[in-house]
Amino acid sequence: MSSSANPFAIILVGPTGVGKTAIALELAKHVSAEIVSADSRQVYRYMDIGTAKPTLAGRAVAPHHFIDICNLDQVYSAGEFGERARVVIAEIFVKRKWPLVVGGSGLYLRALLEGFFEAKASNRKIQEELKRRAREEGSLALHAELAEVDPASAARLHPNDAHRIVRALEIFYISGKTASELSQHQSEPAKFPHRLIGLNMSRAELYQRLNRRVDKMLEAGLVEECNLLLEMGYLPELNALQSVGYQEVFQYLCNEISYPAMVDLIKQHTRNYAKRQMTWFRKMTGIRWFDIRIEDSVEKIAELLLIELNIS
Repeated sequence: MSSSANPFAIILVGPTGVGKTAIALELAKHVSAEIVSADSRQVYRYMDIGTAKPTLAGRAVAPHHFIDICNLDQVYSAGEFGERARVVIAEIFVKRKWPLVVGGSGLYLRALLEGFFEAKASNRKIQEELKRRAREEGSLALHAELAEVDPASAARLHPNDAHRIVRALEIFYISGKTASELSQHQSEPAKFPHRLIGLNMSRAELYQRLNRRVDKMLEAGLVEECNLLLEMGYLPELNALQSVGYQEVFQYLCNEISYPAMVDLIKQHTRNYAKRQMTWFRKMTGIRWFDIRIEDSVEKIAELLLIELNIS
């Protein structure tokens, strides 16, 4: 346990592949912690290898939250995560334990720390009709429609982001108000005590690590995992499966690209994703960054973090 009488939430951020999961597990060996996953894909069942979920052995080190809580055909939003994660963190504090938030989803972290309101209004028929139109007319057409009724949301969303465009239109047609209007007065920053720790690595070393990580995922059975998802009846078009590593494998399984091309694309898209994550994190305030090296041991990094956090 820590020498501190008042635990605070330790929030560990950084790009994919930098080693957050392993370091969090090492930290959990030194403090009585429960791990809160802030990963937008680890919430889904059956996506194990491609999301680099903690192993069952790893999950036995400390209780984990927000892993395997949804089926692939369900939509789990940042707003839902932020609302529920605040409740979970409060419950961890009541037990006099340390919440250890780990993840690379900037939107999930924003929802948790800043508040990220999402309208709860939902209508299945309207949603399905908008999805049908998105498939038949294309997301650009719906984006133009959104620009007419909710210019602020349209400006924020990429024209190809069909999932969020559909959601914004659904909110408008149900409530008569825009998602932007509804969100203006609903955000509320988190009140729980926390410290933000960021892990970074030189681009060359991180890319080397990411390339090796992709190779290991393929050796562990990523292609077989994707094939099983197809056999289970899950379609590649599902929002949950619009993920790096999965989309490229589905292209290969559908004979759209060769195996070597698939490998190259996963590595390229993974590097691009890590770069986007760092762009997001650099806009966040209050992060204490640690530059780590590829040869640094997990134990050494955890020791440095414990000293920084004044935990013994």
